[in-house]
Order: sequence, then structure tokens, then C-alpha cells
Amino acid sequence: MKNLILLIGLLFITGCATVENNFDPLESMNRKVDGFNTALDEATLRPISKGYVAVVPEGVRHSVTNFFHNLQEPNTIVNDVLQGKVVQGLADTARFVINTTVGVAGLFDVASHLNLKRNQEDFGQTLAVWGVNQGAYIVYPVIGPSAVRETPGLVVSWLLDLSSYASMYLSPEATIATYVLKYTDERAGIEDFVKMRDEMALDAYVFVREGWRQNREYRVFDGNPPAKPQGETDEFADEFADEFADEPKDEFNH
Repeated sequence: MKNLILLIGLLFITGCATVENNFDPLESMNRKVDGFNTALDEATLRPISKGYVAVVPEGVRHSVTNFFHNLQEPNTIVNDVLQGKVVQGLADTARFVINTTVGVAGLFDVASHLNLKRNQEDFGQTLAVWGVNQGAYIVYPVIGPSAVRETPGLVVSWLLDLSSYASMYLSPEATIATYVLKYTDERAGIEDFVKMRDEMALDAYVFVREGWRQNREYRVFDGNPPAKPQGETDEFADEFADEFADEPKDEFNH
């Protein structure tokens, strides 16, 4: 545990010393982990998710996605409050209550039809609002892209995601089935991005890293990141920011 804390501390210091577009001091290690994650995905989740899409009707898949999104609403609500977004927190609470009741445990996104849009707030964004620098970019085994600032949020998001407590109410078999369904549905949701990466990217690792970075910036600034200095452009952000904002968190950030 002490070594882990020391490692995180060193990574944070290293990350703070890098400039915005050069925050990957662990690139050599990250590329190896990314290669492992890609191989694991190709061997497991990708074929499973393709089968899921082929067999399960689109309407049912939407309901599954809505259900798991609803279980993540407490994470958003808590971070709304921590960021001082009181009005948004009340709206997100209303959204959670409406979808849990009228929406039948979240299977139907009734709240969106009442103009209560889905917001996505997490502890990494909260730390950014509190002034914590992002630190070094890290690719974790299985989990995927993250950064030093986002690492505590992995734990917080897990604790505030109601699906994390499935084992308290379901049998071991049902708990496993719930997690398999959750991650299969999430993986199916990012297939278009993965295809884009495979077809367009000269360097898939850089493509995902920069996509993750722009996604985090987009979310931290609620879709309105600060303008780049005159003469500096970020075509990657302009082209993909809206799509990244809708991507499930497990591709860019857990």
C-alpha cells in the first residue's frame, strides 16, 4: 500500500511537470498495457458484444443501457453537489426518481422526455473543478485510459454505482450475469468508435489517448472548453468532442 501511494504521488508530480499536450511520461509502459487490453478485447468482449447486437433487438438494448445509466445517477448527483451545481443536482435527483419509478427501474428514460437531460459528473471532474491538475496519463489493465487525477474517481464511481451492490441482493449466478450484461452493453456502445480507430488512426494508441484527453476536457468544462491561444487549433476536439461526450465511460475513463 505504501508503495502504491508513493507511485501515485510520483506520477502526480511527473504529470504536473508536463505541458498540456505532453502529459504521457509513461508512454512506453502505457503502450504495452494498451496492447494487452486491445488483445483481450478482441478475444472476449468484442465478439460477445457483436453477438449481443446481432441477437438482441435495438429497443431492448436501449432499455438495458437506460437501466445501467440510471444506476449511475447517484454518482452524478453526489458530484453535482461537490461541484456546487445545486440546481443541476436537484434536476438530476428528479431525473433519477422519475426514471426509477415511472420509468420502471430505469428501463425507460421518461425524464428525457420531460426535458431533464442526462448529465455525467464524476469525481475526476470534481477534482478538476477544485483545481487539481490532471497529472500523468495512465492506461490501466482491463480498465483502460485514465490519469492520476482520475484514479481516485475509479473507486468513488464504483462505490456510487448501484450495480456495484448487486451481490448483496442477487445470487452469485445472477450477479455474474448482471456484470456480463453491463459490460457487454457498454462495449457494444463504443463499437463505432473502435471501428473509427481501426480505420482512421495511423497510431491507434495516440488516437485513443487524445480522444480520452479531449473527452475529459469537454466534460470538465461542461462542453465549453476554453478557447485555444491564437494560432493554436485542435481539430481532433472540434471533430469528435460531441461524440466523445456521449461515449460510455469505460472507453475513455473509468
